[in-house]
Amino acid sequence: MWDVDRSWTLAAYEAKGGYQALDKAFGMSQDDVITAVKDSGLRGRGGAGFPTGMKWSFIPQDNPKPKYLVVNADESEPGTCKDIPLMMANPHVLVEGVIVSSYAIRANKAFIYIRGEVLHVIRRVQAAVQEAYAAGHLGKNIHGSGFDLDVVVHAGAGAYICGEETALLEGLEGRRGQPRLRPPFPAVAGLYASPTVINNVESIASVPSIVANGAAWFASMGTEKSKGYGIFSLSGHVQKPGQYEAPLGITLRQLLELAGGVRAGHDLKFWTPGGSSTPLLTAEHLDVPLDFEGVGAAGSMLGTRALQIFDDSVCVVRAVLRWTEFYKHESCGKCTPCREGTWWLVQTLARLEKGQGNEADLDLLLDQCDNILGRSFCALGDGATSPISSSIQYFRDEYLAHLTQGGCPFDPERSTAWAGQEVTA
Repeated sequence: MWDVDRSWTLAAYEAKGGYQALDKAFGMSQDDVITAVKDSGLRGRGGAGFPTGMKWSFIPQDNPKPKYLVVNADESEPGTCKDIPLMMANPHVLVEGVIVSSYAIRANKAFIYIRGEVLHVIRRVQAAVQEAYAAGHLGKNIHGSGFDLDVVVHAGAGAYICGEETALLEGLEGRRGQPRLRPPFPAVAGLYASPTVINNVESIASVPSIVANGAAWFASMGTEKSKGYGIFSLSGHVQKPGQYEAPLGITLRQLLELAGGVRAGHDLKFWTPGGSSTPLLTAEHLDVPLDFEGVGAAGSMLGTRALQIFDDSVCVVRAVLRWTEFYKHESCGKCTPCREGTWWLVQTLARLEKGQGNEADLDLLLDQCDNILGRSFCALGDGATSPISSSIQYFRDEYLAHLTQGGCPFDPERSTAWAGQEVTA
């Protein structure tokens, strides 16, 4: 990604073989491109892990309406930081992926929906699209193939809910970002009620390398059911936070070695494998394979591979409260379990964090989670319950310590990045 000077430019990308996968794809039939992506084992990199090629094959080609490709670049999951660095460092790999993917599903119009707050990213992707048009990689009769494609870079208004694919479509059509009832699914009636494929940035950016190097090359990495490589975002109490590209199935222990370990003088306490909407894991899970099956077997979800690392200075109750406040704020309000439930979760957690509740509040919290889980309109409500129920599972004693001590037993300043350092004015 950042391996060459001005890596985001067309010249830098083409110097590394960029846009050569286009000609190889155009030499194949559309169905053969879909088959190659299927054979590679690429699964969606946005969190759910649905097989990408299979999703493409759901598009009904006998439908007379236009087909659309929509790239979900509304990266909003707390702790997730992979798509934005990718678009900053190498936007052309996304653009090339958009062209190949659009060709495969026979779409002549594609949209890249980017979170509105990241203006620098929007400008960089817009510049890359303009460069691609000027070089003949976009527009009419691309590379003499007879294939036409127009790409629109769309800035969202800034809402976590628009990372949910149907809420994203609502926002793209100019309406309030709220999830749609399914069925019909986007593959049948998506954008403008037409057949639509919605994929994450990293999923689409993986396509050029699959076409260029072959499905077997991609499938040779990763694990049996979770093929290929992915970007792992390490943040929090690690010596070298950042993005680490590695095959799926790597463990947190191996990633921490790459990242220099947990900060000096502290031990790992808990971590998220896929952002704050996935159940917490602890130090006992250091050797869990970070693939969809391994993390699932451990009781969590791989999600967006947002590994937030928390050491022993952190109060788990305070961390979970902060996340829950986020979900309360970002609930779109369409359904009662999420709209009302997240509000009540915050009230109960805040009382516990201040040491003002009682032990029965833990059962109340779990009961509230049970009334939200599986009952909300989309996955936002489910995600809001994950850190709460898992933290009570692993750290019930810490919740009780707040009650016996009449407040939080942790010093919040000790968990900050600058704790223990001499700060000068």
